[in-house]
Amino acid sequence: MSDEEHQFESKADAGASKTYPQQAGTIRKNGYIVIKGRPCKVVEVSTSKTGKHGHAKCHFVAIDIFTGKKLEDIVPSSHNCDVPHVNRTDYQLIDISEDGFVSLLTDSGNTKDDLRLPTDDNLLSQIKDGFAEGKDLVVSVMSAMGEEQINALKDIGPK
Repeated sequence: MSDEEHQFESKADAGASKTYPQQAGTIRKNGYIVIKGRPCKVVEVSTSKTGKHGHAKCHFVAIDIFTGKKLEDIVPSSHNCDVPHVNRTDYQLIDISEDGFVSLLTDSGNTKDDLRLPTDDNLLSQIKDGFAEGKDLVVSVMSAMGEEQINALKDIGPK
């Protein structure tokens, strides 16, 4: 046996998976699914009858939760699909920098400065206008598969 110690470089997170398997036949409308490597919210599911070779197929129509693009996939209903772990967290908005990044206050009292303003024009103008008026704003941040994006806004009153 070797007496030397092995050094491991850790460049990964705690090893938590970004997705989990779920049988295609059990995924429903408003659930989540990974299509073409993107986390998506299912907007339509249709199941075909079992064919000559015995597999019912599920046809998924889903919208990418970050880009809003429509994606489709057809999977045998007995096979497993990847389902992303999707988390939604609320943060209080502290500041908006000139380069398009936001400064957010976490529950633990720390700041989170690595998020950009959303690309959705309607939400973007609501955030900028509310911030300019000096309102206390709480933004909802959706995270899945290593990506994060602001997707909703709540006004909790004036400062």
